Amino acid sequence: MAALIKETWYENFVFSGKDVECCSTQLIDGDGTFNVTGIEQFIKEVKLGECGLSYAVVSIMGPQSSGKSTLLNNLFYTNFREMDAFRGRSQTTKGIWMAKCSGIEPCTLVMDLEGTDGRERGEDDTAFEKQSALFALAVSDIVLINMWCHDIGREQAANKPLLKTVFQVMMRLFSPRKTTLMFVIRDKTRTPLENLEPVLREDIQKALFLELELQIWDSVPKPEAHKETPLSEFFNVEVVALNSYEEKEELFKEQVANLRQRFFHSIAPGGLAGDRRGAVPATGFSFSAQEIWKVIKENKDLDLPAHKVMVATVRCEEIAHEKYNAFVESESWRELEEAAMTGPVSGFGKKLNSLLHTSLSEYDSEATFFDEGVRSSKKTHLKEKLFHLAQPAHQSVLGHLRSGTLEKFKEAFEKALNGGEKFSVAAHNCTASYMAQYDEGYEDAFVELANWDSSKFRDKLGRDIEAHVASVQAAKLSELTSSYQTKLNEALAGPVEALFDGANDETWLSIKNLLKCETETAVGGMSKALSGFDLDENAKGKMLTSLKDYARGLVEAKAKEEAGRVVIRMKDRFTTLFSHDSDSMPRIWTGKEDIRAITRTARTGCLKLLSVMAAIRLEDSDDNIEKILSAVLLDPGSSAATKSSTVDPLATSTWEQEAYKRSNNWLPPPWAIVALLVLGFNEFMTVLRNPFYLAVIFVGYLVAKALWVQLDVSGQFRYGVLPGLIALSTRLIPTVMELIQKLSEQAQPPTTPTNNLPRIQTGASSRKFENGSTMSSNASSGVTSSHSNKDE
Repeated sequence: MAALIKETWYENFVFSGKDVECCSTQLIDGDGTFNVTGIEQFIKEVKLGECGLSYAVVSIMGPQSSGKSTLLNNLFYTNFREMDAFRGRSQTTKGIWMAKCSGIEPCTLVMDLEGTDGRERGEDDTAFEKQSALFALAVSDIVLINMWCHDIGREQAANKPLLKTVFQVMMRLFSPRKTTLMFVIRDKTRTPLENLEPVLREDIQKALFLELELQIWDSVPKPEAHKETPLSEFFNVEVVALNSYEEKEELFKEQVANLRQRFFHSIAPGGLAGDRRGAVPATGFSFSAQEIWKVIKENKDLDLPAHKVMVATVRCEEIAHEKYNAFVESESWRELEEAAMTGPVSGFGKKLNSLLHTSLSEYDSEATFFDEGVRSSKKTHLKEKLFHLAQPAHQSVLGHLRSGTLEKFKEAFEKALNGGEKFSVAAHNCTASYMAQYDEGYEDAFVELANWDSSKFRDKLGRDIEAHVASVQAAKLSELTSSYQTKLNEALAGPVEALFDGANDETWLSIKNLLKCETETAVGGMSKALSGFDLDENAKGKMLTSLKDYARGLVEAKAKEEAGRVVIRMKDRFTTLFSHDSDSMPRIWTGKEDIRAITRTARTGCLKLLSVMAAIRLEDSDDNIEKILSAVLLDPGSSAATKSSTVDPLATSTWEQEAYKRSNNWLPPPWAIVALLVLGFNEFMTVLRNPFYLAVIFVGYLVAKALWVQLDVSGQFRYGVLPGLIALSTRLIPTVMELIQKLSEQAQPPTTPTNNLPRIQTGASSRKFENGSTMSSNASSGVTSSHSNKDE
């Protein structure tokens, strides 16, 4: 039976000759249990959620079996269960029932409260009476108080205990709005109403009002803050009198019909429910009612403003959650997200902005009547969640846009370069064009509502384009450099080799002229080519200098390569000169030829070749290499050969003038000399005062100088510190012994000249060109000297 009672009733019936459709449900049962399922179903059936704030709640309270349900059914066309008078007077309504009024705008909900002072509850009547009264005052805009006319003025009648209860619980109800209390006086006296003037009716209503206010309101204990507060500050009081339903049914229905008209547009300013300050939006009515009843059952003070904020918080969160889930599950968003992850999407910004706008607009529409602060806060939170959900798709679109733009730039840039456009012009034009294309694509993907900062994608595209341009430029410059190096190699290698084949006094001059001409040609061409690149003068100068160095290095490498074959070339030249006459004809030997002269001529030609290959002469400076070679190898008995007999020039790794230059490098810098003079002044003065120190220093200097010359210290350290130390360590003791031997020989008496003759002849004969092998050995030694000189 209990389960049946809690069901929602929805039926059609005929009321006063009209076809009426009514829906009702039990809101709170007799045990005080709130029917959550029933009210949710009821709200869906009556479509309360669509009303916003355009709805009103009316409740009625009064003694048991006083005709409350009958009044509501006649007034609002509801189908509340009425008492059957023929079965006796008993409890009809248990708990609180709710129904939707038929034919009244705006939507009006009616609550029928359980009657007070019933024998069925007994002593428990007072507790539920207070709870239901407080609930009605908190939820309702209009409270009807059903009273018997003949009980007015009596202490225990006229619902005085009920009214005291209403006013007492009102003290616990902190509400910013004024509830309308409509006292319905039932079963007026038999005095004919047609004999009463309208003024008298007004006086009677005022008297009734004054009696109620003076007898009940003033006797209610009130807090200090409300001791002097009149009843009108809490309530809008209305008094209505109705005839007896049983005795004058037609008149009763006529009066009820007139009263019904007052409930049309009740929420308009000046209407019965015109004060809407504490109204809860229709979508939050169910939750609000549940929470109010929960607080009442826990016997706590009910703060309606705080309750309103709490309801707004819960409902706005629910609405936001619903809109977020609806957005996530919508087919439009899923398709847009999937497309964004796979590639660029045309009109992405407008599409996403439209979806976001729709979701937020729906939230605003459903939450518009809730507390503004709560509504705005929850909307901001909803925005953040939606933006967080949608931002990866937006970033994916921008990523595809960036990568696609970069690929298009590469293709266009390569096409422009292949078309002959200058590198710097092509780079500038393509960069400007495709950055503009990216900006257009970004505008298409821009989401107005979100306004995300996506500058990092544009910056990344700019860096990628710059990196690509730099890599292509490096490749092009490398290719350009390689091409000009190849041209120099082709222009120099063959001619230089040919010049070395016919080596003569003009060989190096011709090589220098050839190097200068080809280098200028290559540098000029490369300089013109580099003008198409966006290079500063410093970088351009370095590249041109590098090309010049490459040309010089090419000639030097070719000279060293040819020097490595100098012995073979000398043999070939000697054979050619020896076996051919001055007209390059094969020589016919008759036995009268001057073999010595022919041999000397051939040797002179070989020495000419050797002198050309002995050193690299790309600088404008003279040398005496050919004279030295002639003196040492061709005329060993000459004055020049005698002068150089003490030091063999072919035994060193460099020529005389180069050794002289290097010897100057052993001097310390000027600042070091000054420092030595300043810091060694005291020691210098000590030496001057004591001549013995000076003599010792002088002798030591002579010995050190002799060892320096004999050991060739500068020459030994030319190839490094460690090789120099090793070489000196092996030659130091033999050199010292040789110096001592020479000093001892000089101390002995002079010997006859003939004693030294064999030694001199032997030394001289060792330098004669008796056969080709001696010449080849010395020539090889000269070439080694040339290579060593250049390597340094």
